[in-house]
Amino acid sequence: MSALLAAIERFYDAVPRQHADAEDHGPLTLFVRRGDGWPYYARPTLGHRGPLSAEDVAAVRARQRELSIPEAFEWVLETTPGLDAAAEAACLRVRRCPLLVLRGEPVLPDLPEDISVSVITAQDPDLAAAQAVAHVAFGALSTAAGPAGPADRDAAAATLPAGLMAAWHASLVDGTLVHAAARGRGSVLTGPLCVGSYQHAQDVAEIVGVGTLPAARRRGLAAAVTAVLVRHALDAGLRTVFLSAQNDDVARVYERVGFRRVATACIAEPPEREERAEDLDG
Repeated sequence: MSALLAAIERFYDAVPRQHADAEDHGPLTLFVRRGDGWPYYARPTLGHRGPLSAEDVAAVRARQRELSIPEAFEWVLETTPGLDAAAEAACLRVRRCPLLVLRGEPVLPDLPEDISVSVITAQDPDLAAAQAVAHVAFGALSTAAGPAGPADRDAAAATLPAGLMAAWHASLVDGTLVHAAARGRGSVLTGPLCVGSYQHAQDVAEIVGVGTLPAARRRGLAAAVTAVLVRHALDAGLRTVFLSAQNDDVARVYERVGFRRVATACIAEPPEREERAEDLDG
């Protein structure tokens, strides 16, 4: 395993432990979130080098059902070859996504004059609207432009669970997540239009949750939010910045910022579960 992928493996093991309890299931570790917030997943136990079987995967799935949490598994294909076959034999659907690492300095794209991009603070008056952008963006099961815009965002903001909002605010206060937003000042596309975050541990940062309102897509907002997050991570002293893209088309957005593909990120879920719309193109 390369030093880069080894560092990413250590990151993947360390980050969930900030907000989750780790359950040992032999070759797999299940992370069970404490309190509110996005649920975690199971992944290969750090340092495990042996084979993984469909029975190993099925045993963790049974525990996830017992806890009423998503039956989700995440790993890097090149680091844990064979887990994809085991997951599919356990009747899970495996998605293989480009895993990219920043090479050099980030490239900030040109933006329309009515768009600004900045890091979000805990005192930001648009916190609810910014968080609602992600809910609207990830609810659209494609990366294409569409009608959902600021009105849909504001309606979603009014119905966000209090516990989820509190967890998001806490991440801003304790710094475990850094959030950024692209905002519009136009007559129609106003307020937060695209959001993203990075999580960090052990000198490594992962860009996550980049999503754009469908009505604001194809304007370079996802690339701009990503570039601002990368710049912030580098300025904070983090040496490795990486992300997983939904597909090759979305990967090209991040390549324009300065990312290059180095491996394959895998996500396994039950086939009946709707495909998650992560890292939506802007």
